[in-house]
Amino acid sequence: MELWFTEKQTPVFGITAKIRETLIVEKTDFQDLSMLDTEEFGRMLVLDGMVMTTVKDEFVYHEMVAHPALFTHPNPKHVLVVGGGDGGVIREVVKHPGVEKAVLVDIDGKVIEYSKKYLPEIACELDNPRVEVQVNDGYMHIIQSKNKYDVIMVDSTEPVGPAAPLFERGFYQGIYEALKDDGIFVAQTDNPWFKADLIQKVNKDVKEIFPIVRVYGANIPTYPSGLWTFTMGSKTYDPLEVDETKIPEINTKYYTPRLHKAAFVLPKFVEDLIK
Repeated sequence: MELWFTEKQTPVFGITAKIRETLIVEKTDFQDLSMLDTEEFGRMLVLDGMVMTTVKDEFVYHEMVAHPALFTHPNPKHVLVVGGGDGGVIREVVKHPGVEKAVLVDIDGKVIEYSKKYLPEIACELDNPRVEVQVNDGYMHIIQSKNKYDVIMVDSTEPVGPAAPLFERGFYQGIYEALKDDGIFVAQTDNPWFKADLIQKVNKDVKEIFPIVRVYGANIPTYPSGLWTFTMGSKTYDPLEVDETKIPEINTKYYTPRLHKAAFVLPKFVEDLIK
C-alpha cells in the first residue's frame, strides 16, 4: 500500500508527496506537528498540515532569509530570529563571523526538540555558543526589546494560529523599536499567486514604518506555487546599494554575491502588487 501526504495549499489546489515513513505525529500545545520521510524531498517538517521545511530544498529558504540582510548591514553583531525552531536560519546566521550573538525565540519547544532529533543537518547550530535559544512568544519578546538588535528575521509559518500576530502592523512597529538606529528586518511574506493581498498589506504596513522597503524572491518547490517572497525593512541601508564585489563567498547552495541584487528583480505582476 502506498502512503501519500497532501498539503491543500488552497481549497482547490495542493501538492502531494509519497511517504516512505511517518516519524512522528503529535498535537503540541500550539499546533499539529508531523515529521515525515518522503521519497522525493527526504525528511519533512509539517505544521498544521503545511510543509515548513524539507531536507532537499531547505537551503533556499534559510539562506535567503539570512544572507541578504546580513550582507546589507555593514556590521551585524546582534541578531534575532523569531520562529525558525528548526534551526535553519540560525545555521546560516552563524556563518557570519561578525555575529556575536544570535537569539532564537520560538513559541513551540517541540519544534526545536524534534528538529534536533529528525533534522540534524538543519538544526546543527542550535547548540553553538553564540546562539541563545528561548522557548517563548516571539511577539512579546519583540515588544519587550528596545534598541537591541542589528538585524531581526521573522521565520514564521503562514498567518494562521500562533503566527497570525506576526503579520500585523503593530508587530512591525515593535520590530522597528527593537532595532538599533541602523537596523534591518526581514520577514517571509508568502507567495504572489495565492496570497497577493497579504503581500500588498505587509508592503503597505512596512512602508508606513521603515524608510527603505524592498521585496525579493526565491524558488522553493515545496512552498505554495514555488515562488516565494521576502520583505526587507531597513532604517538606513539599501540592499540595492551593496557593493556585491565586496560580499565574501561563503558556504551556500543558493545565495551568491551575484544573486544578492538579482533576487530583488521581480516579475512584473509582482512589481505591480507592491507599487
